[in-house]
Amino acid sequence: MAGHSKWAKLKHFKGAIDAKRGKVFSKLSKEITIAAKLAGGDPDMNPRLRMVLLKCRSANMPTENIDRAIKKGTGGEGGANYEDLTYEVYGPHGVAMLVELSTDNRNRTAAEIRSLVTKNNGSIATAGAVTRLFQRKGQFIVAREAAKEDELMEVALEAGAEDFKAEPEGYEVITEPAAFDAVNKRIEAKGIKCEAAQVTYLPSLKVELADPAASTAVTRLIEALEDNDDVKEVYSNAEFPE
Repeated sequence: MAGHSKWAKLKHFKGAIDAKRGKVFSKLSKEITIAAKLAGGDPDMNPRLRMVLLKCRSANMPTENIDRAIKKGTGGEGGANYEDLTYEVYGPHGVAMLVELSTDNRNRTAAEIRSLVTKNNGSIATAGAVTRLFQRKGQFIVAREAAKEDELMEVALEAGAEDFKAEPEGYEVITEPAAFDAVNKRIEAKGIKCEAAQVTYLPSLKVELADPAASTAVTRLIEALEDNDDVKEVYSNAEFPE
């Protein structure tokens, strides 16, 4: 998702929901159905489903949509068999991107992704070239008005978080992926609402985009990829100007 910072990315996500609510909910429903089909409809026993439901909460997805998608996944219907893929991409101006997707047709999706990347002045990277530029981490984003700094920091660190950052807009909690669930449960138990809670890819090396033309070119590719029905997430190391 495009944006200057994690806070801008969050606003971009909220804006995308408002502009493309049907598309966003359709993608989330697909993720729920795949997760439920693979490991059942109980989020306590299905980490993948639990993670999708956190995204649904951030998107304010209606409960009836969620229930319908879970029933579809657990209903024993034949349906398509999906596989998870990750594409490593270099976008314009040297920006690195990881593109996560689920597809029932690898060849079709490969052709679509390559076409989108090429048309937007990017290229498919060799395996490992982009992955090494990111770290897999759990991330919680909490608005400043949603929690007291001392309380949230104490709860998070006691539950196993590895880092806590206070910023003007709010707070960021970082965990190892294995500690994500424990920290999430402790934060929820305190009644603290997160703007976002996810296991994500955080860039270890960022590329600053100095001018609007560069930002526009990178954003165009990110949004084209996000608009593809098979794409779940696009992570980039772009640092956009204010």
